[in-house]
Amino acid sequence: MATAKDIVIKVIPSSVANPFVRRVHYSKTVMNTSRLHFGVFYNQNLHGVMSYGCPLDRSKVLGLVVDENGQPAPWNDMLELNRMAFDDVLPKNSESRAISISIKMIRKNAPHIKWLLSFADGTQCGDGTIYRASGFKLTGFSSGSMWLLPDYLVQLNGGLKTAHRMKIQNKSSPISKWILGQTGGKNIQVEECVKRFGGTLLDGYMLRYIKILDDRYHLAVKEIPYSAIQEKGAGMYKGEKR
Repeated sequence: MATAKDIVIKVIPSSVANPFVRRVHYSKTVMNTSRLHFGVFYNQNLHGVMSYGCPLDRSKVLGLVVDENGQPAPWNDMLELNRMAFDDVLPKNSESRAISISIKMIRKNAPHIKWLLSFADGTQCGDGTIYRASGFKLTGFSSGSMWLLPDYLVQLNGGLKTAHRMKIQNKSSPISKWILGQTGGKNIQVEECVKRFGGTLLDGYMLRYIKILDDRYHLAVKEIPYSAIQEKGAGMYKGEKR
């Protein structure tokens, strides 16, 4: 019987990783900031991808973790796990094992990386079960701020029906450029987009997780008990509220 121990993790190029992510990930998108990709192989075939890179918004990351001197950890000391895409072929528990192996490889080959950041999309996907199983600490909740677009804007968003607030405000995506054109160059929040252009604001949360890789580094924000997820009504698994 196949087990998670049968998977093999290898570093793969973006030319292999990105098409897989676009096909398998629920968002059908990749992060342009991803620079390090791990492939998850089973029976010599690719069945999963984990992509690491830098966060889109540096200002929201600096200060989350402090170094051994109590100073905000330098920007280059961290990576964001910003895409995880696994198909249904992999054995049970492959996701947490794959994360664990990728972290060991980062520690060995990139010892300057002291901590990892990731977000769970509790609006469309899940509340971070895999991160909790991998020892990540829950450190924050924020509104999912996911815009279910009106039909006339879907094509402008690459055929995707939803757009996250970060995509709307990054000034480089087609839909962001369109919004700026409608507002005279002014960035507006998702709630205002819904009022002006139609569509629906999806209810839910983004959950922020952090894993410290160097014991000399510490959280500068409060660790939140996992039980708060259910208390807040933020539970979700495979796109279904729980």
